[in-house]
Amino acid sequence: MKRLMIVGGSVLVAGMLSSCTTMSKDECLVGAWGEKGYADGAAGYPMSRLDDHAQACAKYQVAPNPSAYGSAREDGLRTYCTFERGWIEGRAGNTYYGVCRPEEEAAFVPAYRDGLRLHEVEAAVEAAEGALNRAEARIDNREDKLEAKQNELRGEGLTDEERERIRDRIQEVRGEIRDARRDAREARDALDRAEWDLFRVRRELSGRYPVF
Repeated sequence: MKRLMIVGGSVLVAGMLSSCTTMSKDECLVGAWGEKGYADGAAGYPMSRLDDHAQACAKYQVAPNPSAYGSAREDGLRTYCTFERGWIEGRAGNTYYGVCRPEEEAAFVPAYRDGLRLHEVEAAVEAAEGALNRAEARIDNREDKLEAKQNELRGEGLTDEERERIRDRIQEVRGEIRDARRDAREARDALDRAEWDLFRVRRELSGRYPVF
Protein backbone atom coordinates (compact mmCIF):
# COMPACT_ATOMS: atom_id res chain seq x y z
CA MET A 1 0.00 0.00 0.00
CA LYS A 2 1.66 3.24 -1.15
CA ARG A 3 1.75 6.32 1.01
CA LEU A 4 1.63 9.82 -0.44
CA MET A 5 4.63 12.13 -0.33
CA ILE A 6 4.87 15.41 1.54
CA VAL A 7 6.85 18.53 0.69
CA GLY A 8 8.25 20.83 3.36
CA GLY A 9 6.26 19.22 6.16
CA SER A 10 2.85 19.74 4.52
CA VAL A 11 0.68 16.91 3.32
CA LEU A 12 0.18 16.41 -0.40
CA VAL A 13 -3.08 14.54 -0.82
CA ALA A 14 -3.49 13.36 -4.39
CA GLY A 15 -6.73 11.48 -4.06
CA MET A 16 -7.48 8.74 -1.60
CA LEU A 17 -4.73 7.27 0.53
CA SER A 18 -5.60 3.83 -0.67
CA SER A 19 -7.82 2.24 -3.26
CA CYS A 20 -7.68 -1.18 -1.62
CA THR A 21 -9.88 -2.55 1.13
CA THR A 22 -8.41 -1.47 4.46
CA MET A 23 -10.49 -3.79 6.68
CA SER A 24 -11.78 -7.31 6.23
CA LYS A 25 -15.36 -8.39 6.90
CA ASP A 26 -14.32 -10.00 10.19
CA GLU A 27 -12.53 -6.85 11.32
CA CYS A 28 -15.56 -4.75 10.50
CA LEU A 29 -17.96 -7.05 12.33
CA VAL A 30 -15.74 -7.28 15.39
CA GLY A 31 -15.53 -3.49 15.50
CA ALA A 32 -12.23 -3.21 17.31
CA TRP A 33 -11.89 0.46 16.44
CA GLY A 34 -9.51 1.15 19.28
CA GLU A 35 -7.08 -1.50 18.07
CA LYS A 36 -7.33 -0.26 14.50
CA GLY A 37 -6.82 3.35 15.62
CA TYR A 38 -3.73 2.49 17.64
CA ALA A 39 -2.25 0.51 14.75
CA ASP A 40 -2.90 3.36 12.31
CA GLY A 41 -1.40 5.90 14.69
CA ALA A 42 1.68 3.75 15.20
CA ALA A 43 1.98 3.52 11.40
CA GLY A 44 1.73 7.31 11.00
CA TYR A 45 -1.58 7.47 9.15
CA PRO A 46 -3.70 10.64 9.31
CA MET A 47 -7.19 10.74 10.84
CA SER A 48 -8.64 10.61 7.33
CA ARG A 49 -7.63 6.95 7.31
CA LEU A 50 -10.87 6.35 9.21
CA ASP A 51 -12.79 7.35 6.07
CA ASP A 52 -11.16 4.44 4.22
CA HIS A 53 -12.17 2.06 7.00
CA ALA A 54 -15.72 3.41 6.96
CA GLN A 55 -15.93 2.80 3.23
CA ALA A 56 -14.57 -0.73 3.63
CA CYS A 57 -17.12 -1.54 6.35
CA ALA A 58 -20.12 0.15 4.74
CA LYS A 59 -20.82 -2.92 2.61
CA TYR A 60 -21.36 -4.87 5.84
CA GLN A 61 -23.62 -2.18 7.32
CA VAL A 62 -21.02 -1.38 9.98
CA ALA A 63 -20.25 2.21 11.01
CA PRO A 64 -16.97 3.19 12.69
CA ASN A 65 -16.58 4.56 16.20
CA PRO A 66 -14.63 7.80 15.61
CA SER A 67 -14.16 8.52 19.31
CA ALA A 68 -12.58 5.15 20.14
CA TYR A 69 -10.55 5.20 16.94
CA GLY A 70 -9.26 8.76 17.41
CA SER A 71 -8.29 8.33 21.04
CA ALA A 72 -6.38 5.13 20.37
CA ARG A 73 -4.77 6.65 17.29
CA GLU A 74 -3.32 9.43 19.46
CA ASP A 75 -1.78 6.76 21.68
CA GLY A 76 -0.29 5.09 18.63
CA LEU A 77 1.13 8.37 17.37
CA ARG A 78 3.20 8.71 20.52
CA THR A 79 5.16 5.64 19.47
CA TYR A 80 5.50 7.01 15.93
CA CYS A 81 6.47 10.64 16.47
CA THR A 82 10.00 10.05 17.74
CA PHE A 83 13.51 10.79 16.53
CA GLU A 84 14.26 7.08 16.11
CA ARG A 85 11.08 6.38 14.16
CA GLY A 86 11.65 9.37 11.91
CA TRP A 87 14.99 7.88 10.87
CA ILE A 88 13.47 4.44 10.31
CA GLU A 89 10.59 5.79 8.22
CA GLY A 90 12.90 7.88 6.07
CA ARG A 91 15.34 5.01 5.55
CA ALA A 92 12.46 2.84 4.37
CA GLY A 93 11.31 5.52 1.91
CA ASN A 94 7.92 5.74 3.61
CA THR A 95 5.82 8.87 3.51
CA TYR A 96 5.26 11.23 6.38
CA TYR A 97 1.70 12.60 6.46
CA GLY A 98 2.38 15.51 8.79
CA VAL A 99 0.66 13.81 11.74
CA CYS A 100 3.03 14.77 14.56
CA ARG A 101 2.58 17.78 16.81
CA PRO A 102 5.02 20.69 16.25
CA GLU A 103 7.05 19.86 19.34
CA GLU A 104 7.34 16.24 18.14
CA GLU A 105 8.20 17.27 14.59
CA ALA A 106 11.23 19.10 15.91
CA ALA A 107 12.81 15.69 16.50
CA PHE A 108 10.94 13.52 13.98
CA VAL A 109 11.21 15.56 10.78
CA PRO A 110 15.00 16.19 10.67
CA ALA A 111 15.63 12.49 11.29
CA TYR A 112 13.03 11.55 8.70
CA ARG A 113 14.55 13.83 6.08
CA ASP A 114 18.05 12.52 6.75
CA GLY A 115 16.80 8.95 6.46
CA LEU A 116 15.01 9.81 3.24
CA ARG A 117 18.17 11.36 1.81
CA LEU A 118 20.09 8.16 2.46
CA HIS A 119 17.24 6.08 1.01
CA GLU A 120 17.24 8.16 -2.17
CA VAL A 121 20.98 8.00 -2.80
CA GLU A 122 20.95 4.26 -2.18
CA ALA A 123 18.08 3.95 -4.66
CA ALA A 124 20.07 5.98 -7.18
CA VAL A 125 23.02 3.59 -6.85
CA GLU A 126 20.72 0.62 -7.32
CA ALA A 127 19.10 2.18 -10.39
CA ALA A 128 22.48 2.98 -11.96
CA GLU A 129 23.73 -0.54 -11.29
CA GLY A 130 20.62 -1.94 -12.94
CA ALA A 131 21.05 0.31 -15.99
CA LEU A 132 24.69 -0.73 -16.32
CA ASN A 133 23.86 -4.42 -16.00
CA ARG A 134 21.15 -4.14 -18.64
CA ALA A 135 23.45 -2.28 -21.04
CA GLU A 136 26.23 -4.84 -20.59
CA ALA A 137 23.76 -7.67 -21.13
CA ARG A 138 22.64 -6.02 -24.39
CA ILE A 139 26.26 -5.74 -25.50
CA ASP A 140 26.85 -9.45 -24.87
CA ASN A 141 23.61 -10.37 -26.61
CA ARG A 142 24.29 -8.25 -29.69
CA GLU A 143 27.90 -9.43 -29.94
CA ASP A 144 26.65 -13.02 -29.97
CA LYS A 145 24.18 -12.08 -32.71
CA LEU A 146 26.93 -10.36 -34.67
CA GLU A 147 29.14 -13.42 -34.49
CA ALA A 148 26.25 -15.64 -35.58
CA LYS A 149 25.45 -13.42 -38.56
CA GLN A 150 29.10 -13.24 -39.60
CA ASN A 151 29.28 -17.03 -39.50
CA GLU A 152 26.06 -17.19 -41.50
CA LEU A 153 27.53 -14.86 -44.12
CA ARG A 154 30.48 -17.22 -44.59
CA GLY A 155 28.11 -20.07 -45.36
CA GLU A 156 27.91 -21.64 -48.78
CA GLY A 157 25.00 -21.70 -51.18
CA LEU A 158 23.66 -18.24 -50.36
CA THR A 159 22.13 -16.09 -53.04
CA ASP A 160 23.26 -12.51 -53.57
CA GLU A 161 19.97 -11.31 -52.11
CA GLU A 162 20.44 -13.43 -48.98
CA ARG A 163 24.00 -12.19 -48.54
CA GLU A 164 22.85 -8.60 -48.88
CA ARG A 165 20.14 -9.15 -46.29
CA ILE A 166 22.66 -10.66 -43.86
CA ARG A 167 25.08 -7.75 -44.43
CA ASP A 168 22.28 -5.27 -43.71
CA ARG A 169 21.49 -7.10 -40.48
CA ILE A 170 25.17 -7.11 -39.52
CA GLN A 171 25.24 -3.33 -39.89
CA GLU A 172 22.11 -3.03 -37.76
CA VAL A 173 23.60 -5.18 -35.03
CA ARG A 174 26.83 -3.18 -35.05
CA GLY A 175 24.76 -0.04 -34.57
CA GLU A 176 22.93 -1.68 -31.68
CA ILE A 177 26.28 -2.58 -30.10
CA ARG A 178 27.44 1.04 -30.41
CA ASP A 179 24.21 2.23 -28.78
CA ALA A 180 24.54 -0.30 -25.96
CA ARG A 181 28.17 0.67 -25.35
CA ARG A 182 27.16 4.33 -25.20
CA ASP A 183 24.41 3.45 -22.71
CA ALA A 184 26.93 1.49 -20.66
CA ARG A 185 29.33 4.45 -20.53
CA GLU A 186 26.53 6.75 -19.42
CA ALA A 187 25.42 4.22 -16.80
CA ARG A 188 28.98 3.91 -15.47
CA ASP A 189 29.19 7.70 -15.16
CA ALA A 190 25.82 7.78 -13.38
CA LEU A 191 26.94 4.99 -11.07
CA ASP A 192 30.16 6.85 -10.23
CA ARG A 193 28.16 9.96 -9.34
CA ALA A 194 25.62 8.00 -7.32
CA GLU A 195 28.31 6.14 -5.39
CA TRP A 196 30.04 9.40 -4.57
CA ASP A 197 26.74 10.89 -3.37
CA LEU A 198 26.18 7.82 -1.22
CA PHE A 199 29.67 8.07 0.28
CA ARG A 200 29.17 11.76 0.99
CA VAL A 201 25.76 11.32 2.65
CA ARG A 202 26.94 8.36 4.73
CA ARG A 203 29.97 10.29 5.89
CA GLU A 204 27.80 13.27 6.81
CA LEU A 205 25.28 11.18 8.75
CA SER A 206 27.76 8.81 10.36
CA GLY A 207 27.69 9.12 14.13
CA ARG A 208 24.20 10.60 14.21
CA TYR A 209 22.35 7.54 13.01
CA PRO A 210 22.90 3.77 12.63
CA VAL A 211 23.85 4.23 8.97
CA PHE A 212 25.49 0.87 8.44
